[in-house]
Amino acid sequence: MKIYTKTGDRGDTGLFGGGRVAKSHPRVEAYGDVDELNASIGMALAIETVPRIDEVLSPIQPDLFAIGALLATPDLAKMRQHLEKANVDDARISQLERAIDACDEDLEPLKAFVMPGGTKKAAALHVARTVCRRAERRVVLLGQETEIPELVVIYLNRLSDLLFTLARLANKLGAGGETTW
Repeated sequence: MKIYTKTGDRGDTGLFGGGRVAKSHPRVEAYGDVDELNASIGMALAIETVPRIDEVLSPIQPDLFAIGALLATPDLAKMRQHLEKANVDDARISQLERAIDACDEDLEPLKAFVMPGGTKKAAALHVARTVCRRAERRVVLLGQETEIPELVVIYLNRLSDLLFTLARLANKLGAGGETTW
């Protein structure tokens, strides 16, 4: 099987579960941004090894694959199956919140805006955070025209908070310091 199919040469793409839409369709934009987010997290994992951070990041990638598959599926029943496969549920949201809280215990309270940057790991996490916020906006936009499980938006919202907190922690652990505004 070849990697290229030529089926999208006219600007449309196949959806998971059937059907075709324009590559500019809000559904494609949403799952494309989730895919970019997943790649950004992969880059953050590859840049530097920071076990405390990497242990939190690694399980997020399968979650994002499942969320991407869900967004690429117009069938609501199949969407729910993708969520179940990824274990994206209230318990998973709570895990993200506990990870944020655990990081916050080691960080100084915020008193100003934090400039994105610092160590290579922190900078990559800040990029992932901004991609996550964009993905969240695209999912919200898609949700205005079709039903999307609420947990997807909650997950992405919590994930962006986690990525911000992990970036701050990466700077602290890497002695990169923070520049505030």
